Amino acid sequence: MIIQETIFTPAQQTVFNRLLAAIPVGSVLALEGEAGSGKTLILGEVHRTCGGALLGMREFVASLQTHAPAAIEESFVRMMEQAMADHELVLVDDLHRVINIVESCNYPRSELFDAALTAVVDHAAALGKGLIFAVQNRVPMPIQQRAYTSKVEDFSPADFECICRVYLGAELASSLNFAEIHRFAPNLNGHQLRKVCIWLQRTPDLNTGAFIEYLQAEHMVSNVDLDEVQAVDWNDLKGVDEVIQALEAKIAFPLENGTLAAALGLKPKRGVLLAGPPGTGKTTIGRALAHRLKSKFFLIDGTVIAGSDFFYRRVFDVFEDAKRNAPSVVFIDDADVIFEEKDERGFYRYLLTMLDGLESASAERVCVVMTAMDVNSLPPAMVRSGRIELWLETKLPDETARATILREKLTKLPSPIRSADIATLANASRGMTGADLKAVVEDAKLLYAQDVVLNAPSRPAEEYYLEAIATVRANGRRRGRRTSDRLIGATQFGFGVEEVDVI
Repeated sequence: MIIQETIFTPAQQTVFNRLLAAIPVGSVLALEGEAGSGKTLILGEVHRTCGGALLGMREFVASLQTHAPAAIEESFVRMMEQAMADHELVLVDDLHRVINIVESCNYPRSELFDAALTAVVDHAAALGKGLIFAVQNRVPMPIQQRAYTSKVEDFSPADFECICRVYLGAELASSLNFAEIHRFAPNLNGHQLRKVCIWLQRTPDLNTGAFIEYLQAEHMVSNVDLDEVQAVDWNDLKGVDEVIQALEAKIAFPLENGTLAAALGLKPKRGVLLAGPPGTGKTTIGRALAHRLKSKFFLIDGTVIAGSDFFYRRVFDVFEDAKRNAPSVVFIDDADVIFEEKDERGFYRYLLTMLDGLESASAERVCVVMTAMDVNSLPPAMVRSGRIELWLETKLPDETARATILREKLTKLPSPIRSADIATLANASRGMTGADLKAVVEDAKLLYAQDVVLNAPSRPAEEYYLEAIATVRANGRRRGRRTSDRLIGATQFGFGVEEVDVI
């Protein structure tokens, strides 16, 4: 029988060595690490080296079968006592999974598990037995107070390279720039890297760009499903050239040009406010930014009721994911609508805390982009210098921009409806947004189709559009009288308060 040698990353090797050194010293040891950091791998190698009993969830579930379903504490204590009776060293993997159960809101015996842990570690000390617990994120207090704790630190480029060499092979792995991959996705864990490598090992001429493109395509970090977001890029946006140039230079460039950004110490602006009237393309710009940044884009939308515990939890998780995967962008659509309710101060204070937290070194490459129709609805402290470092405005398209928008839309239509005089329509649509112009074209098509069906006398193409312009203007006036009835966004990053399309 051939025993395969365990290959550790540098971070894992450091923890393994520390555990071996600590076993003769302490009766209780804790192995802490994020999901996919290699805790199970390390614990298995300690077991191979030192012997003892290795217990996981399979052994715990087997012990649970001999007790009542809610008797988790009794099952755990019984499992540990049986192992200590036969072994000098007991290793417990995935202890956090048991803790997650007993800390859930539906578990009837809250905090009893702490008593069970205390009993176990005290019993082990009395018998002179050794215990090692592997946990994710947080070591429970009864263990923390007694244990020597070793934590698997965040993976470095060297850790990435070690894992990829195992699953890609040395030749393919040597073609990759792991510093660049780590800069793009610094918090990929071992499970994710393994999956990527297994998929890409069949790719001929694999290089760093292809590796990163796969990470983007698989949306491994973003909370936005790009398949559900309207496909938009900068070229689809008209009349907002200055905004696009600013976003390119001050957000996209620092995110996408790792070598130069590192050399010059560049980082994206920490806070960006994108303000403008309804229909001027703020949400559309966000869609374009989502497709541009792909796995680096995180959304906070209005689909969850502000003020609820779940809402705060969701906001917290979004910021934590963004910080772990920096450089990244958190996009808050229709921020002014979220803050419209003057009695709702909780989210305001919570978001200020999150924004201020981005000043720390661990979050310095996170950019928060907020859109707003009415800047006056935003809390003054939110837009003060330091929190908002870049203020951009989306304005109504001028006559040249309106002509460009209309020309692009009419070019796709059949004759004779596409033969309208663009200059006439651009002049008549003064003050209209890109969303308004889209509505004008749609209404004009309906008017033309009605004439065709009714065999009505044909009219000059301009007349259909001019009539549609009058209708859209009237609807706009009626909407203006009902702005107090606005709703927060309806679907994930699809549509907010304003009806926005590619302009």
